Amino acid sequence: MSETPIIKTLTEKYAGKRLDVVVAELFPDYSRSRLKIWIEQGQVLLNGKTAKPKTKISGDEELQLTIQTIESEIACVAEDIPLDIVYQDESIIVINKSADMVVHPAAGHYSGTIQNALLYFDESLSSIPRAGIVHRLDKDTTGLMVVARNLSAHKYLVDQIQKHEVLREYQAVIHGVLTGGGMVDQPIGRHPRDRIRMAVRKNGREAVTHYRLLERFREHSHIKVRLETGRTHQIRVHMSHLRHAIVGDPIYAGRQRIPAGAQADLLAYLQSFKRQALHAWRLSFIHPEDGGEVSYEAPVPEDIQQLIRLLQSDVQAHDAG
Repeated sequence: MSETPIIKTLTEKYAGKRLDVVVAELFPDYSRSRLKIWIEQGQVLLNGKTAKPKTKISGDEELQLTIQTIESEIACVAEDIPLDIVYQDESIIVINKSADMVVHPAAGHYSGTIQNALLYFDESLSSIPRAGIVHRLDKDTTGLMVVARNLSAHKYLVDQIQKHEVLREYQAVIHGVLTGGGMVDQPIGRHPRDRIRMAVRKNGREAVTHYRLLERFREHSHIKVRLETGRTHQIRVHMSHLRHAIVGDPIYAGRQRIPAGAQADLLAYLQSFKRQALHAWRLSFIHPEDGGEVSYEAPVPEDIQQLIRLLQSDVQAHDAG
């Protein structure tokens, strides 16, 4: 799907600048990443010819932009899937994502995603990149996500995320007993042998995670986590790097570690807990319209609450013994 090309005549004020910089100045409603994709896909022409993002501008060219839906978005169709809406207005939607739900279509998950659901909830989102999704949660991670409802809100939120100005706080249950909080500042990249996994790597992208102890049990801990960056699987990779993997994590935790002499109900529950016990419980950012700080919370889901209750009961039983 494409629209009538937008034509701009460039002047000397742009001379010497890179094409991607000029396009970003001319079309501020779109994110730099999206504009770069359009340049690379040939949807931005200089004097009728394709050019690279780093092409230097002379200052006398005719620039043509054809706004076209990215190929991956064309295949995403509206589906009647319930969404847990925490808040909505004309600029944003805040949703509480359930477990076992993929955020947007990818290999092996071409339907039943948050993006499909959003397109059904608000058909106008079809004009926004990825139906307004500006960040993601892993398939089995629950909790809060913010969605943009117009292009200006989308660009604003993307910029906030890139500047680390969106506060994302999580709660998790991890293996091992922590004595306090701390910070992990370790770069993350694709695992050198297993392409499904991420790993701490010297040549990876900067990743910073802050964590704080909420409650300790005999062989586990309940923690609060704050992301400074937002890399794929970041919390899961960093906690595993500390040898405190998240309970139930099918990729990074390995086999379940059971406290010696655990009660039967705790033993059964740990063995049946098949998703990472990780929940995005608080989301804070500057609202794109009024410029005020907003904050939203989603209660810890029942499966993680039940896990915490059983771990507390296990501590009490052994203290009494």
